[in-house]
Amino acid sequence: MKQPVLSHAIDRRAFCAAGGLLLAGCAGTRASSQAAAAAELGGTGKLRAAINFGNPILASRGAGGVPSGVSVDLAREAARRLGLAVELVQFNSAGNVVEAVKARQVDMAFVAIDPVRAADMEYTAPYVIIEGAYMVRNGSPLQRNADVDRAGTRVVVGRGSAYDLFLTRGLKAATLVRAPTSPDVTNQFLAQNLDVAAGVKQQLEADAARVGGVRLLPGRFMVIEQAMGVPKGRLAAQAWLSDFIEEMKASGFVAEALKRHGIEGAAVAPRSSAAR
Repeated sequence: MKQPVLSHAIDRRAFCAAGGLLLAGCAGTRASSQAAAAAELGGTGKLRAAINFGNPILASRGAGGVPSGVSVDLAREAARRLGLAVELVQFNSAGNVVEAVKARQVDMAFVAIDPVRAADMEYTAPYVIIEGAYMVRNGSPLQRNADVDRAGTRVVVGRGSAYDLFLTRGLKAATLVRAPTSPDVTNQFLAQNLDVAAGVKQQLEADAARVGGVRLLPGRFMVIEQAMGVPKGRLAAQAWLSDFIEEMKASGFVAEALKRHGIEGAAVAPRSSAAR
């Protein structure tokens, strides 16, 4: 009668041993993945992270011009986990960030997902979802987003921004006018007496309060998925950062960063269906 008990004990020991080996294998896989990512991202001895001040959801200049924001927090946390020093490479427009990624002048960037950019960049899943909005003068006849795409309507947008790429594909009758950067959109809208300004909803709301005499059209014309991106072909970095982003969303890191920096109107992106 004691033999089955011994057999069960042996089975439990075998199961535990197998479980230990599995855990050790998982830990080894994670370490290997991290090492490969660090090698791809830290080829210069540091992690060069592009920070775009053209999108106030992602980053802004704090006291003394020090970068702050959710993208800055994520860059620093990623570098810490990879054992790399971080260099925050500063830009004023998304277009310039994308060009820096293509030229491999930076190792990592925070950009809106767009199929055009995918030709030169590997993306993670999104970590934040924000809205694109239209702004018009108070006396404009335009009342809805659907009213904008009409012949004779001139829409100003930041060159190379996600809104530029989206509207280039989407507008059929209206004419796009491109400002040098997204923060220049409202000033150009006013100076050139254009019909519509397009950009980040929060930026346009702040501009509307600053200049007066303008209003935002209700709702949004697009949803922008903000992700981390690396130069094309850096698949080990993409894989590690994809897991990193999912952990940062699930742990509350992204939500807490948005709250800490006083960002309203942006939502943490849902868990990716491809997450491991």
